[in-house]
Amino acid sequence: MRPRGKRREPTRGGIESGAALIYGWHSALAALRNPRRRIRKLLATPNALQRLSDLGIPDLPPPAEASEIDRLAGAGAVHQGIAVLCDPLPEPELDELADAELLLVLDQVTDPRNVGAILRSAAAFGCNALVLTERHGPADSGVLAKAASGGLEHVALARVKNLARALGELAELGFHRLGLDSAHADPLESVDASGKIALVLGAEGKGLRRLTRENCDRLVRIDLPGPIKSLNVSNAATLALFAIRRSVPKPPFS
Repeated sequence: MRPRGKRREPTRGGIESGAALIYGWHSALAALRNPRRRIRKLLATPNALQRLSDLGIPDLPPPAEASEIDRLAGAGAVHQGIAVLCDPLPEPELDELADAELLLVLDQVTDPRNVGAILRSAAAFGCNALVLTERHGPADSGVLAKAASGGLEHVALARVKNLARALGELAELGFHRLGLDSAHADPLESVDASGKIALVLGAEGKGLRRLTRENCDRLVRIDLPGPIKSLNVSNAATLALFAIRRSVPKPPFS
């Protein structure tokens, strides 16, 4: 494991160096309940503190003003009266994922809300880790954590320098690499999804890059019955994970 957080959102006033900011009820509660999280500071309004107390969360601090959380989370952030300052979670190296059964791999998907939504679906379907590139991936930010709605606490983030090389390493670890692509691909429902699967998704508009496609074992598509034949990448990830899990249920990796 290496420390997570080489890429984080720019610090704002009151955020300690090296700290991660997680805000929003579901995301903050998941962080508080995660024994692997080192919590530095909890800020919560009286209403949020009462909800935490009702859930049996121990060692609650004095109440904070909503304006204090506003300053930390930034303009327009929907924090729901709660924010947590904590240490980033460690990020696994690829070889530490050898026992995983299902991985998601993102090819230059940069929007933190999209990646957060993908994390949420990945957690719901028992995906073990999300692999993304260091340079063309989103920062580990409060925006991403909020969109993940707690998924960040359950799905490991692994960042790689070179995606094509990383896909080669995953093949050596025994993963069958399925690239989601709308053109010249087989229907996902027709693919044997047993064994260790690495599902590879590209950015909206660009899709999978050439080297990424060449380092997939098979290209697959989602057949849609309606007039619109393309989906937001997070929606496509959800449908693809559902199709894979429906064909071969796999237990979560821990």
